[in-house]
Amino acid sequence: MSQHNNPTTDAVEREYVMERVFNAPRELVFAAFSECKHLTHWWGPTGWTLPVCEMDFRPGGVWFYCMRGPGGEDACGKAIYREIVKPERIVYTDAFADTSGNVFTEMPQMVITLTFTEHNGKTTLTNHVEFASVADKEATLGMGMVEGLTQTLDRLEAYLAQM
Repeated sequence: MSQHNNPTTDAVEREYVMERVFNAPRELVFAAFSECKHLTHWWGPTGWTLPVCEMDFRPGGVWFYCMRGPGGEDACGKAIYREIVKPERIVYTDAFADTSGNVFTEMPQMVITLTFTEHNGKTTLTNHVEFASVADKEATLGMGMVEGLTQTLDRLEAYLAQM
């Protein structure tokens, strides 16, 4: 995998970090992550939609979402917000779930910290993912996490340009 060739990507032990700079103010990038009315336009890899997005955006609140693939397949997740500091940081646990919101306990869970830093009208998004084990990280990376995240952030970039 080419992640070691990318200077903005650092995979160390149980962690995975990806940074991306968006040509948009921090408040706008933060809002894109904090409301379903925005997420439905860009969340998920290329060709996927977000038909289910239910969000209680507060510490302790739950975000339940289901993406639908081009072949009609569903991929769902359930996140629980741990910390929200507008417009600087969002911390949540993310787990794979079924279409009813039941977490797949045998699948890896992640703690995701999103940090939004503005400089000269542009926003650097740092996506820090922490896994319970190296095996969990390797399994998730093996499922295509890097490609899916890259495509999702490409879609966010296009959405921000339209806003």
